[in-house]
Amino acid sequence: MSNSTPVSHESWTSLLEKYVSDEGWVDYKGFQKDSQKLTQYLDLLSSAHPNDKNWSRDEQLAYWINAYNAFTVKLIIDYYPVASIKDIKNGIPFVNTVWDIKFINIEGHEYDLNNIEHGIIRKYFDEPRIHFAVNCASVSCPKLLNQAYTSDRLDQQLTTAAKGFLADSLRNKVSKYELSSIFSWFKGDFKKKSGSLIDFVNQYASQPIPDDAELTFLPYDWSLNEEPK
Repeated sequence: MSNSTPVSHESWTSLLEKYVSDEGWVDYKGFQKDSQKLTQYLDLLSSAHPNDKNWSRDEQLAYWINAYNAFTVKLIIDYYPVASIKDIKNGIPFVNTVWDIKFINIEGHEYDLNNIEHGIIRKYFDEPRIHFAVNCASVSCPKLLNQAYTSDRLDQQLTTAAKGFLADSLRNKVSKYELSSIFSWFKGDFKKKSGSLIDFVNQYASQPIPDDAELTFLPYDWSLNEEPK
């Protein structure tokens, strides 16, 4: 059992401010050049496994969101240039997808990205807005926030992320009742809190969707989320 205490995410914020635009495009070449600072932050995460004894719920959740995002950036820059995160699994034996590569070690616990998203965040936190915060390095993903998630602002940050994602016409066309595939894949998470998917969306969309609307889901673009040339 870990006896760690919460860590600071300031160094992650300084990297994000430098290499992620307000639109969420990521400068992976910049992250590569600054890889030592990223490694120092990942080492900090690796030294402190969240626990119920010393960490609040929001401290734990902010940690796991930041860990998912930072380790995803690390994975991309290790294999960069790549056209898509999905290309990374090529040549790695016994791995189904890139999200099954066990490259994350936190106080002796070995994880892959699926473990963090599905085995920890979705399993223990019952917070559907995380789907707008974790970033899978792809164009159709909700944009990578250019600041770290922090416990003192977590609720506000998650609400802002949800509203921003639904207002983003690249990823959702709410007025046409066309939503991101994320709403289809994780429909159960959204309905659990709100009763229906439309009820959930209407909490954060700038214009409500009628209860009887027929939703469709947009194709997902897995291209790397760097600034279009």
